[in-house]
Amino acid sequence: MTEAQTEKPMAELSEAEQLTQIRIQIDAIDAQIQELISARAECAQKVADIKTQGGKVEAVFYRPEREAQVLRAVKERNHSLLPDNEMARLFREIMSACLALEQPLTVAYLGPEGSYSHASVIKQFGSSAHPLAVSTLEEVFATVERGEANYGIVPVENSSEGVVKATETELLKTKLTVSGEVDLAIHHCLLSKSCELETVRKVVAHSQALGQCQQWLKNNMPWVEVEAVASNALAAKMAQEDASLGAIASEQAAQLYGLRILESNIEDQRDNTTKFWVVGREATQPSGEDKTSMIVSIHNKSGALLELLSCFAKRNISMTRIVSRPSNNKKWDYLFFIDVLGHQADDGLQQALQEVKEKASFFKLLGSYPVSPLEA
Repeated sequence: MTEAQTEKPMAELSEAEQLTQIRIQIDAIDAQIQELISARAECAQKVADIKTQGGKVEAVFYRPEREAQVLRAVKERNHSLLPDNEMARLFREIMSACLALEQPLTVAYLGPEGSYSHASVIKQFGSSAHPLAVSTLEEVFATVERGEANYGIVPVENSSEGVVKATETELLKTKLTVSGEVDLAIHHCLLSKSCELETVRKVVAHSQALGQCQQWLKNNMPWVEVEAVASNALAAKMAQEDASLGAIASEQAAQLYGLRILESNIEDQRDNTTKFWVVGREATQPSGEDKTSMIVSIHNKSGALLELLSCFAKRNISMTRIVSRPSNNKKWDYLFFIDVLGHQADDGLQQALQEVKEKASFFKLLGSYPVSPLEA
């Protein structure tokens, strides 16, 4: 009899024997995975060698369009028990580690550590990126413009509280281009050194977070004073030093600052999401599924906005977002922040943008970038 013939069927083995066999299989699979990751890392190193041939110092290693294409392909060919988004997140980390072999990326964000902006850096660039915390949104842009960071990441809009005006203001002034988007599900926790909700006298958080939890606070903590601070992570640091304070921040912030989670998921809307944009110095090439963003002001005349939007409609270009804000140049003049599907290099969109530019009193192209392949 051969060895295969004398092997017992799995069903006849004891639980311990079954687990031992499966663990042996897992160990063998892990070894294969490790070998393949090592081979991928070697390819990444070869890419770096090619890009730096001849002593090039300005080589661009991070290509947002290429990463989006890879992650989309991962999701398309996924037929495993793991959900598409989880499989993509695993590959996001592999790609991050391999990219660090070519060039470790420094990404500026509104700190301190533990903010939602910090979480968006990890989601977009992976754990091998180098997050650089700065104190204001203005400094995020300035840090990238000075070349002290490769990219910056800034909040643009929240699904319940609307646009982030400080970001809009900087987008008007900056020479940087938008090169990526990140949608981050926001789940707020109430953190404190105190053990009891009733002992919290004041709740501190960023103004956006206070707005997103306004109804919950009214219903559950009607006695508390609320105070807006520069960031939720700063609020967590304040709560670390004063047991009478409660901070609205993330679960990660609770771990970082040694705080208790008194309540979880206190946001008023269950699908609370914040959109972040990646800003950098290089333009992004077409990925196949892209968006283009711009700022436009129109002449104050009847039908001017309809006429401008028709530039997209007649070419079947879908508009995904339009937000207005008052212009600082003239009373009752408005700026429109517009996002459309497509890349500025596409023929139809190229023609539409030229026509919009001719019709507008002010036009600024913010950039084209891949539609995020990762869900919120």
